[in-house]
Amino acid sequence: MDSKIYTNADAQRDPRILRLFRFMRNPFVSLLVLNNLLLYVHWSGNAYMLTFPSGLGMPLFIPSGLFTGAFIIANLLLVYWSYAHFLERREVSELALPGLGRELVIGLLLGFGLFTTCVLIDMALGLYRIEGIDRWQNLVAGVTGGTFTTPFGEELLFRGVWFRILEGVFGGWVALVVSSLWFGYVHAGNTGETFAGVASIAFVYGPLLAVPFMVSRRLWIGIGLHGAWNYTMGKVFSGAISGNSASPGLFKTTFQGPELLTGGSAGMEGSLIAMLVSLAFTAVMLILAVRRGLIVPPSWSRKITRPQLDV
Repeated sequence: MDSKIYTNADAQRDPRILRLFRFMRNPFVSLLVLNNLLLYVHWSGNAYMLTFPSGLGMPLFIPSGLFTGAFIIANLLLVYWSYAHFLERREVSELALPGLGRELVIGLLLGFGLFTTCVLIDMALGLYRIEGIDRWQNLVAGVTGGTFTTPFGEELLFRGVWFRILEGVFGGWVALVVSSLWFGYVHAGNTGETFAGVASIAFVYGPLLAVPFMVSRRLWIGIGLHGAWNYTMGKVFSGAISGNSASPGLFKTTFQGPELLTGGSAGMEGSLIAMLVSLAFTAVMLILAVRRGLIVPPSWSRKITRPQLDV
């Protein structure tokens, strides 16, 4: 039986291959395919983590879920990079390694600093009280792979896929609005999440996490900010995260007052204080982006140089 081996030149001459690659490079097709691929890897990985055996002879201070979390992140990166390299035929500059450490630290400091600012304001208003230290072990107890895979996976999906692709077609402003709305909608199914909480995620925290990408063109600051915000909220100040049940953190705390100021079951991020702090940061970053000319215009108002197909 004869067999045919396709070379790179053969593929370029085959109209079927050309049509397939053009179809897969369509931004809306890429958006749909990458969205579903990343969601599948993320959700199936989280489901597997629930059955992952604990212990495995590892030190007590190293949660076993961290190993499965690292495996999920590796798979997410593999899917994202493979699509960009083999189908989009582009460099994955948004995840480039040079500068990773510095930008990740900036993001971590921003996430910790912004949430701690919210806590300090609530304490000054008499809404939030720290009764004492619970256990320092709570900083690692209950930490799972999801503690890290969720911020990483969401930034890859909502900013790396949704924002980036929509920005390439409709420009930065439309991408900011649509990706943030989708970000909020996906969180609507969280246990205990309220309408106010979903609205705050869509209109406040979506833009908050998108502006670092608009300014830096990379994902590392947003990943650090997202992860540190969640960790500080849950493991330091013992708060509920996006409507999920609160777990013990470093401090024993009480948080009482009008739901408008406490966020109710949505947690502090659903409160007016946290929204105003986050909006102030977002506004500063957007002003910076506008002044530096970093807001990408729609595709029809700029010249686009189309690269030649290289299969």
